[in-house]
Amino acid sequence: MASPYPEFMINGRSVGSEHPPFVIAEIGINHEGDETKALRMIDDAAAAGCECVKFQTHVVEDEMIENDVVPGNADEPIYAMMQRCALDAETEARLKMHTESKGMIFLSTPFSRAAARRLHDLDVPAFKIGSGECNNYPLIEFICSLGKPVILSTGMNDLNMVRKSVDLIRAAGVPFALLHCTSVYPTPYEQVRLGAMTELAGEFPDAVIGLSDHSLSIHPCLGAVALGASILERHFTSDKTWPGPDIEVSMDPAELREMVVGSRAIHAARGGNKRILDEEMPTIRFAYASVVALEAIGSGDELTQDNIWVKRPGTGEILAKNYNEILGRRAVRPIDKDAQIQWSDLA
Repeated sequence: MASPYPEFMINGRSVGSEHPPFVIAEIGINHEGDETKALRMIDDAAAAGCECVKFQTHVVEDEMIENDVVPGNADEPIYAMMQRCALDAETEARLKMHTESKGMIFLSTPFSRAAARRLHDLDVPAFKIGSGECNNYPLIEFICSLGKPVILSTGMNDLNMVRKSVDLIRAAGVPFALLHCTSVYPTPYEQVRLGAMTELAGEFPDAVIGLSDHSLSIHPCLGAVALGASILERHFTSDKTWPGPDIEVSMDPAELREMVVGSRAIHAARGGNKRILDEEMPTIRFAYASVVALEAIGSGDELTQDNIWVKRPGTGEILAKNYNEILGRRAVRPIDKDAQIQWSDLA
């Protein structure tokens, strides 16, 4: 039977609310153009138990014109930064091969048509689209035309802007996920707004929902799982002393391992309903209290607060919840001190 909840496959891995959260360690440009660093981060992510690493694919001449705009989380113009950090196609192919040799999924964010074509030629299993491209409708339309699942971050965009993007994705007929995101580096906890994630889920019921977080800890991601997040994305680095604009908001290998383990634990724990489990019965036997005689009770004596009370274990016929029901009733036979009262003892 098909799942009633939206889900899709990435390289054989089911992604959706019925499955453990899909954790993406975003290496991005934390390698600073150094392939050796990139390889180490892949290895460290694999050792931490992560299923997926994500890079950024920049073909600078197709992505932007020369400019002197300095991002808020950097001290150099974005044009110079991308020229320095961009990886060529051969390097990305080697990184993808190395990632897959570790049993992980390789993803990357294309920032231009040329980048999307390169990733398509590399046969990536899905496309991640960043928040800055969430309202770049021509690029979204082009990426969707390549026929692969799309994971779209939605930072810096409101519901109406996201709705236009979703219309384009739906028209292309590709499965998709929406990641709530706040594009502030770092993001104060009060600006993470996990409620926006649940708002996306209500507005777009056919989307897999997740969180791309830029705060200073894994805590918002873990909280997002309790609210239904199926995808978690955070920047990742092997060493927080390395330079780079995203290092401050990156997790290290120990934090990544904790996010993988913690997100799976919270996913397993969420849902359900308030009922007594069969597995609780052994605990009930010792933890519940039964009604007992505080003193010897004679046949015909009235049961009062002076001669009966409730004590462990919960192995008697009359439990503490029924105590008030039997006050005032009379014994039909003698009852020994500390004996558990039975229904047959009562008139």
